[in-house]
Amino acid sequence: MTNERRTNTQKLVLGAIFTALVVILQLMGSFIRFGTFSVSLVLIPIVLGAATCGVAIGAWLGFAFGIAVLLSGDAAVFLAISVPGTVTTVLLKGLACGLIAGLVYKFLAKFNQYLAIIAAAIVCPIVNTGVFLLGCSIFFLDTINLWAITSSVKYENTFAYMILGLVGGNFIFELIFNVVLSPVIVRVLSFERKLKA
Repeated sequence: MTNERRTNTQKLVLGAIFTALVVILQLMGSFIRFGTFSVSLVLIPIVLGAATCGVAIGAWLGFAFGIAVLLSGDAAVFLAISVPGTVTTVLLKGLACGLIAGLVYKFLAKFNQYLAIIAAAIVCPIVNTGVFLLGCSIFFLDTINLWAITSSVKYENTFAYMILGLVGGNFIFELIFNVVLSPVIVRVLSFERKLKA
């Protein structure tokens, strides 16, 4: 077996392991909530998969994350409003966070691996949350306006409700979780490179 073929096989096996991890963590994470929605514990395996296996696997892991969200019932509130809007938003946010985290890592790893991991770990929740907010604005704005008006906490406007009431706690948790675990990813990558040497 050639080295290139062996490397591709290893990437596929690792991708499968990361996919299983993403699904399991999404199902487990659906029980941890800050506000309306569960937190995403899967962003670290997405970043790790993108860093070890490449951009395509990172995008696939994000897509698998989206599928797991839809199957876990975490998007049920939005599915009741618009199935196409929910499916588009959930799959796109997952795919985009894996893809862009992988691209950021690939670009920055040429200069500094530690910086590349931290940047990818920061970008992943930003893209995930950003695409979710964009999807909310496109597909669910009328419903979110109603939620903002009927919320027990009064917000200045719908945008403030979206940021502070809808995603704020989750985003902060996911961002801190990713940044704190970034050094672990660097160690895993260093260990993997030693095994290859």
